[in-house]
Parts: sequence; C-alpha cells; structure tokens
Amino acid sequence: MSKLTANDLKTKGVSVFDEILKDEHEATITVRGNNKYVVMDMERYNYLRVCELESAYKETMEAHAKGDYIEESVADHIKRLDEDL
Repeated sequence: MSKLTANDLKTKGVSVFDEILKDEHEATITVRGNNKYVVMDMERYNYLRVCELESAYKETMEAHAKGDYIEESVADHIKRLDEDL
C-alpha cells in the first residue's frame, strides 16, 4: 500500500490520488509519521461494502438457523434498545 504524507496532499492536491491508485487499491495518508487515513477509489469502496453486507447477511442467516434471535414488536424492540444504552 502506498503511503502519502498529509503535506504531499496539501502541496500536490487530490490529483495525486489518480497517480497512486492506478497501481494499487488503497493509499495510506500519514500525519506526523502515523498512519491516519486510507483512500481508495469508489469501485474498491463499493466492492468492500458489498463484502461487508454479504458477511452481515451470512451471520444473520446463521443466527436465524440456530434460533438465536428475538421476536418482538417494534415498540418492545425500541424499548430494549433504549435499555441497552
């Protein structure tokens, strides 16, 4: 993964992302020598979101198959959520 300093970004602008992201999926932006942010193009971001949603769906289906869920009204659900805060 390429690294880019915050100062590079400040001096070169966002056009530097096109150059970095043509060869790699992500770039790390460092601030004062520490990794702070990750930048990626929208295609990669959307791919990762789909992976995340597929994983959540799989976990939900596994929990449902095990009977690990609660059936309740919307009002009861909201009340339970408020109690957990």
